[in-house]
Amino acid sequence: MDVVFYVVPGLIMALALFMACRVVRRWQQIRGAWNSGLTAEGRCLRTFTTVSGGHSDTSVRSTLHHVYEFIAHDGRVIRFEEDGGPATTVEGDYITVYYTDGRQVVATAQTPSRAKQAVSAVGMLAFLGVAVVFCAGFVAAYGQAFGEYGDVVFSVDSRTTVRP
Repeated sequence: MDVVFYVVPGLIMALALFMACRVVRRWQQIRGAWNSGLTAEGRCLRTFTTVSGGHSDTSVRSTLHHVYEFIAHDGRVIRFEEDGGPATTVEGDYITVYYTDGRQVVATAQTPSRAKQAVSAVGMLAFLGVAVVFCAGFVAAYGQAFGEYGDVVFSVDSRTTVRP
């Protein structure tokens, strides 16, 4: 039964670290698209909303998604989906797309806002860091207080005598 108190925090820490890697990767991708200097005129092909939550959860969250398409400078037609765009962009609107060149094109329709992007990424990383530190502290405290080898690992065993 004690395994649960080690496995669950371990899984939470692993998930938080995975999410932190994804946040950093997306941050670098968007910065790369903004810094590449490549722009194109794109068109919004579709907008849709996804809804999560409901039944037993009292909070319902909806996210607005856009599907964009543009022609890169080498003639390739690129289509991508992005969530969290402005609600004022509707199907058929023309927008500026910032993208990177290469085999794997990374594109965004978000206007460059480096400070806003940095603050949101650092805020998310701070939150995930607090979760990891809390879980690690919980595991350490539980191991010290209730662990089978708590006395052996953290102090001198009561059966051991120390002679000068």
